[in-house]
Amino acid sequence: MSDPAAVLDDLQAESEEVDALVRDLAAEQWAAPTPAPRWTVAHQIAHLAWTDAAALLAATDPEAFAAETEKALAAPDRFVDDGAEEGAALPPAELLARWREGRERLHRVLREAPAGTRFPWYGPAMSAVSLATARLMETWAHGQDVADALGVVRPPTARLRHVAWIGLRARDYAYLVRGLTPPAEPFRLELSAPEGVSEAGAVWTFGPDDAPQAITGPALDFCLLVTQRAHRADTALVAHGADAEEWLGIAQAFAGPAGQGREPRGNR
Repeated sequence: MSDPAAVLDDLQAESEEVDALVRDLAAEQWAAPTPAPRWTVAHQIAHLAWTDAAALLAATDPEAFAAETEKALAAPDRFVDDGAEEGAALPPAELLARWREGRERLHRVLREAPAGTRFPWYGPAMSAVSLATARLMETWAHGQDVADALGVVRPPTARLRHVAWIGLRARDYAYLVRGLTPPAEPFRLELSAPEGVSEAGAVWTFGPDDAPQAITGPALDFCLLVTQRAHRADTALVAHGADAEEWLGIAQAFAGPAGQGREPRGNR
């Protein structure tokens, strides 16, 4: 996960896949509700455009980004929704153009960032590769909401490996944002790669071989869980250890306030 160019190539591919979902939509389809309460397809794309703009500001003007962070801290329960509402009010063509322009500018800045550069963010500061991975994770997750709204099934890709990686990296943040103490020891992930993505039976592994706490199961399920697109009960993930079980109940790969997650399918 240390090659910025490879991650940025995957981010671009992920963005183009989501772009293909919406580029030919009729106006009424942009207004279709998604699994996120009160968010339409337009809100999902507006959020991606808004977060790309925030990431670009963090990468080019840290002082201005710090001022935006203060605004976010002053309204932690509203700042994300407010950004989505503003963009969703635009005509679809204008919103789509804004997202395309912003993400391309961000990609260029991250590709040109000197090695070792770290950028401020709403959580811990990030390297170029970590920020690109975070953008890929968000693009995939919100693209999943769009796909669900449109009744489209997206085949999982090898890009999910990035989502799994940042999901594990964000483990301690999920505890801290809830006022909890993270476990002292690292966890192990052993995730079965999606069918057709790697060799049959391939397993993606992260973390020490001898970690006493581990998660096993499908990579897609893990990615859906840490992006809070699926409830723990609706996955085939297995926790090995009490700490691992607790984490699966609070995991989030994204910065910001603790997410509420999704209801189990049986409660919807």
